[in-house]
Amino acid sequence: MSNRSYPAMTNHHDEGLLAHLGETLHAWHERAVQRRELARWTERDLHDVGISWSEMLAEADKPFWRS
Repeated sequence: MSNRSYPAMTNHHDEGLLAHLGETLHAWHERAVQRRELARWTERDLHDVGISWSEMLAEADKPFWRS
Protein backbone atom coordinates (compact mmCIF):
# COMPACT_ATOMS: atom_id res chain seq x y z
CA MET A 1 0.00 0.00 0.00
CA SER A 2 1.34 3.46 -0.85
CA ASN A 3 1.69 6.45 1.45
CA ARG A 4 -0.59 8.55 -0.73
CA SER A 5 -3.99 9.44 0.63
CA TYR A 6 -7.12 9.18 -1.43
CA PRO A 7 -8.93 12.50 -2.05
CA ALA A 8 -12.21 11.00 -0.84
CA MET A 9 -10.63 10.29 2.55
CA THR A 10 -9.26 13.82 3.02
CA ASN A 11 -10.89 16.01 5.66
CA HIS A 12 -11.79 19.15 3.72
CA HIS A 13 -13.18 20.93 6.79
CA ASP A 14 -10.00 21.05 8.90
CA GLU A 15 -9.89 24.42 10.66
CA GLY A 16 -12.25 26.10 8.21
CA LEU A 17 -15.44 24.91 9.86
CA LEU A 18 -14.26 25.72 13.39
CA ALA A 19 -12.87 29.08 12.30
CA HIS A 20 -16.16 29.94 10.61
CA LEU A 21 -18.11 28.93 13.71
CA GLY A 22 -15.83 31.04 15.90
CA GLU A 23 -16.21 34.04 13.61
CA THR A 24 -19.99 33.66 13.63
CA LEU A 25 -20.18 33.44 17.42
CA HIS A 26 -17.91 36.49 17.74
CA ALA A 27 -20.06 38.49 15.29
CA TRP A 28 -23.23 37.54 17.20
CA HIS A 29 -21.68 38.61 20.50
CA GLU A 30 -20.49 41.94 19.10
CA ARG A 31 -23.89 42.59 17.52
CA ALA A 32 -25.66 41.94 20.84
CA VAL A 33 -23.27 44.26 22.70
CA GLN A 34 -23.68 47.02 20.10
CA ARG A 35 -27.48 46.78 20.15
CA ARG A 36 -27.56 46.97 23.96
CA GLU A 37 -25.39 50.07 23.77
CA LEU A 38 -27.56 51.61 21.04
CA ALA A 39 -30.66 51.08 23.19
CA ARG A 40 -29.06 53.31 25.89
CA TRP A 41 -28.43 56.25 23.55
CA THR A 42 -30.19 59.52 24.26
CA GLU A 43 -32.28 61.49 21.78
CA ARG A 44 -29.29 63.82 21.34
CA ASP A 45 -26.93 60.90 20.57
CA LEU A 46 -29.34 59.62 17.95
CA HIS A 47 -29.72 63.09 16.42
CA ASP A 48 -25.94 63.49 16.23
CA VAL A 49 -25.63 60.39 14.04
CA GLY A 50 -28.85 60.93 12.10
CA ILE A 51 -30.91 58.04 13.48
CA SER A 52 -34.52 58.45 14.54
CA TRP A 53 -35.91 56.97 17.74
CA SER A 54 -38.00 54.47 15.75
CA GLU A 55 -34.97 53.38 13.69
CA MET A 56 -33.03 52.81 16.89
CA LEU A 57 -35.85 50.75 18.38
CA ALA A 58 -36.16 48.67 15.21
CA GLU A 59 -32.42 47.90 15.28
CA ALA A 60 -32.17 47.34 19.03
CA ASP A 61 -35.13 44.93 19.00
CA LYS A 62 -33.59 42.62 16.39
CA PRO A 63 -32.31 39.27 17.67
CA PHE A 64 -28.50 38.97 17.72
CA TRP A 65 -28.42 36.51 14.82
CA ARG A 66 -30.11 38.93 12.38
CA SER A 67 -27.96 41.52 10.65
